[in-house]
Parts: sequence; structure tokens; C-alpha cells
Amino acid sequence: MADSNPESWTERMSGRERVRHVVELLDEPTPVQEIANRADVSRTTADDELKRLQSDDWVTKTTVDGTKAYDLNPVRMLFDEVTDLIEAHSRDELESQLTKLKEEQEGLATEYGVSSLDEFRQELADGGLPAKELRERRNVIATWETVNTDLRLVKHALQLYDDIMELSSPRTDSSSTLA
Repeated sequence: MADSNPESWTERMSGRERVRHVVELLDEPTPVQEIANRADVSRTTADDELKRLQSDDWVTKTTVDGTKAYDLNPVRMLFDEVTDLIEAHSRDELESQLTKLKEEQEGLATEYGVSSLDEFRQELADGGLPAKELRERRNVIATWETVNTDLRLVKHALQLYDDIMELSSPRTDSSSTLA
């Protein structure tokens, strides 16, 4: 069970750690003051840590309603997700996952008699469907979008697999060009 005592996280984590924790949970650009409030730190502490995170490419600075805000760096997030996939799965497992995702995508297209998500959305937009079917189709759209996202990630992982594995494996070569 999660600790419900608000003092506990302020005792367990430094202010900067709490800011990083809050940032990891962002799902949209968020003003500095809101991040500070969520992390239970001063605006100055949040701003300093966010600037550091920005210099490390973890977040990007933007504005929300004219106020300075930050969001997770989408490029960094993509590379982290691809790297996590590669570290957690062999090439064979990724290829198998790609096949299953492609089959799921094709199954949705066949089931609804369309060739793409865009075509499926157009049918939804053309209207004439009862509310129950509209809700069902919106759920199918969410599923289809998830499958498409997963497909892209797995494809990226397969494309980068050898490079990531080579760069992340410990070097056993004792010669160094820096000597």
C-alpha cells in the first residue's frame, strides 16, 4: 500500500529528486509553478532543476498560456523506449512481436473492412452510426493507435538493434586509441 503521509516523501527524497519524479509523470507541458507545487518545493528549486534537466535533454522548455513550462523531451523518450525494448528482448523476440502486431493491425482492417486507420476514421466521421457503435469504434481507434505506436517502436528497435547492442556491450578490447 502506498504511503499516504505527505511528510514521508519530503523526508525520503530531496527537493530536486521530487522535481525529477514529477517530471517523469508529465503527460503534457506543465508550468514551473505547478511542477513546484506537485513536488512540494519552491518555484526557485523547481526552476533550477528544470533548467538542469533541460541542459541534459530530459525536458524541453515551452510556454503554456504565456507562462514558462516544461515537458518531457519526446526524442529522449523515444530513444529510451527503443533502448528498453532492445535490452528486454532478443532480436528473435522483437521479430516475433513485430509479426504479432502486424497481424493485429491487419485483423482490425479486415474486421472493419478498411485498409487503414485513416479510412476507419473517415467512416466514423461520415456519421450515421448510433452512439453505442460510435463508442465501440472510438475504442477500436485507441487500440489501433496503440498497435501502430508499438509497431513503430519495434521497427525502430530492430533497425537499431545491432548498433545499440554493440554500443552497450562492455569493451573487451584492451587497446585504446586514447593512450
